[in-house]
Amino acid sequence: MDRAVSTSIVVAVIVLALAGMAIGWRARRRRQSHVPRPPAVPAEIGAVLASADVFYVATTVAGRPLERIAVGGLGFRARATVTVADRGIVLGIAGEPEAFLPVESLRAVERATWTIDRVVETGGLILIAWTLGDTEVDSYLRVAEQADPTPIIEAVERLLDRSQTHGSEAS
Repeated sequence: MDRAVSTSIVVAVIVLALAGMAIGWRARRRRQSHVPRPPAVPAEIGAVLASADVFYVATTVAGRPLERIAVGGLGFRARATVTVADRGIVLGIAGEPEAFLPVESLRAVERATWTIDRVVETGGLILIAWTLGDTEVDSYLRVAEQADPTPIIEAVERLLDRSQTHGSEAS
């Protein structure tokens, strides 16, 4: 085989692979069309409890860390900011509208070690479990520049404690 034929074969395989990835991504978005965009940030979020620059890793279906949510600006890894405030969490993913995780939608926060395309040291990711529409999801964040994730985790825990206390008082 001469060089032109070999190059043509390699280019064709690459084009087919890229086309397959695009078709797969569109099919995932179609399957997840019932999942809404995260809510917009309200005018008043209350007192800021903690804030940090993070690396947004992924949002996946709860308990299925290999099934990425592909809708609502949550589909791609990016630099981001996370702000934990009295009324919820503001997630500012670069290139996307800010997302708001209302305190009522929060289910849990914990440390994680891996998700769909990221493995880090033990407990190196922050997992925020929340509900998006009718779908329970897990969002994974990595605090930038090897900073301590504890202030973010503790702030989310305070929100969860408050919401559970207020929820049980309403019952």
